[in-house]
Amino acid sequence: MKKSQIKAMSVTELEALAQRIRERILDVVSRNGGHLSSTLGATDLIVAMHYVFDADKDPFLFDVSHQSYAHKLLTGRWDAFETLRQFGGLSGYTKPDESPADYYVAGHSSTSISLAVGAAKAIRLRGEEGKRIPVAMIGDGAMSAGMVYEALNELGDRKYPAIIILNDNEMSIAKPIGAISRILSQAMASPFYQKFKERTEKMLEHFPESARYMAKRIEEGMRMITPGILFEEMGLEYIGPVDGHDMAQLVETFQTARSMGKPVIVHAQTTKGKGYKIAEGYYEHWHGVGPFDKESGKSLKKSSRPSATKIFSDKLTQLAEVDEKIVGVTAAMPSGTGMKQLMERFPERFWDVGIAEQHAVASMGPLAKEGFKPFVAIYSTFLQRGYDQVIHDIALMNLPVAFAIDRAGIVGEDGETHQGAFDISFLRTVPNMTLFAPRDDATLELAVEFAAKYDRPCAFRYPRGVMRLQSGRYPATPFTEGKAEWLVEEGEILLIGYGNGVGRAEEVRLLLEKEGIRAALLDLRFVKPIDRTLLTKAAARFSRWFVFSDGVRSGGVATAIMEALPPEALQKICLVSFEYEDAFIPHGQTQKVEEALELDAKSLKERVVKSL
Repeated sequence: MKKSQIKAMSVTELEALAQRIRERILDVVSRNGGHLSSTLGATDLIVAMHYVFDADKDPFLFDVSHQSYAHKLLTGRWDAFETLRQFGGLSGYTKPDESPADYYVAGHSSTSISLAVGAAKAIRLRGEEGKRIPVAMIGDGAMSAGMVYEALNELGDRKYPAIIILNDNEMSIAKPIGAISRILSQAMASPFYQKFKERTEKMLEHFPESARYMAKRIEEGMRMITPGILFEEMGLEYIGPVDGHDMAQLVETFQTARSMGKPVIVHAQTTKGKGYKIAEGYYEHWHGVGPFDKESGKSLKKSSRPSATKIFSDKLTQLAEVDEKIVGVTAAMPSGTGMKQLMERFPERFWDVGIAEQHAVASMGPLAKEGFKPFVAIYSTFLQRGYDQVIHDIALMNLPVAFAIDRAGIVGEDGETHQGAFDISFLRTVPNMTLFAPRDDATLELAVEFAAKYDRPCAFRYPRGVMRLQSGRYPATPFTEGKAEWLVEEGEILLIGYGNGVGRAEEVRLLLEKEGIRAALLDLRFVKPIDRTLLTKAAARFSRWFVFSDGVRSGGVATAIMEALPPEALQKICLVSFEYEDAFIPHGQTQKVEEALELDAKSLKERVVKSL
């Protein structure tokens, strides 16, 4: 749809357009999967944004950006939306490679206001104030991150013109108090009020100090029954709360905010899942969904095996039943990490701290110091945000905090911002840190047991969905610190797997066997400390080594192996790593992504044969 068409629409036509967009989103997401409730709730806001502002000039910044589907549909991607989250298709997040209307890549939370401040600085330096203005949309959940307040603090001090749309879909910032609040909020959002306020402030400059003081106290008294006092105290103009589904009010409010030439917070209250009755309201499972039946809302995906997350959650619950010292935390991912089950069973010992990964990690340190056994359940991609705390607040003190790293490896449709590729490399450099990984469901349970008893910092990783190697293929033996395990000892070549990479190596081993190539199989188990003794002995028996791990090659498992071997052993072997190349991994169905990267079993087998 052309920009000129949107700007020529009446309010009624804008409302009809929003409804069409919701229908398109629901149709595609029900078939492809994706983020649903948040993007349906933000549709009216985004339509009004495009009516008032200009995405070709004004930087549109969507926090996390999983709610930006309507923006994609309004910027030339209506037909291409059919390919949402598919390999080679549209990303589920904003992506400048797709469209110049996507100002910035976003997949992690709470970055939008910092980006808006940076864009506002650039606009001022380019002499374009009054012609361009950054517009950031941020959800109320993202407001729990400290980075937001760092940005707001500078914005309120510097007074760069910027519009911050607070999409409050759970009313977690502050609930308005009754009818008086609604009347006052609507009044404060009107152009008349804003002009009156500006004129009054100028007029009061000529009045005695006592008059200015009284006027200020009267306004503050009015604002005490609206949620805006926090932002006003930070030096930001505040308008709201406004109805995030009232198109006329949104358009008028955005026009007012733009005309003010200041940093303005527009607080809009919306309903998650708006327009799809089954998903309306706060239902966590409708945030991100797989394919589902539109009529019933039931998932179309079925799995006979429990996910690695479920295995972890059940085992930790079992251990927590008998050990009251076991505690845990998650950062706004209670269902995704399996912590919801523990929070419901032990509400005093397991916590969701919201989108605050740094705080989540740091807060577990004192618990460990006081004799408790904390588990930090976190996605690999989000642990990146707490890296300094891992070093400074946990490892430096050598505290026994266990990091249960979920979504390690390729995560599929969420793509570049969410792939769990880096945790092995960035944790391997940290002193006092122990790294290990299970190969199947049974050894995942053993990994949780090992972590629960371990007296120093440790981290173990497991994939999204099910483990590649099925339990029972090889006997499950308890973890012994720094010890690898032979699964198949005889062969012409050596395959070394770490974590879910063991399953990948096993698939390749079976394919090689069909071609008459016998391969030994070693489960590395620990990448730090690594089993130097076993690896040195293996170098005397095998000259061809192939390493399988769901992590990046740079600083990864193969690097750790080569660093561990003495020079004389290194001279005897030729080592090939099948870890990820030095590039961000695209989105798409995991199988198709692996095939594109030549990391599927068939491609890997052919690569082994070719190297031989």
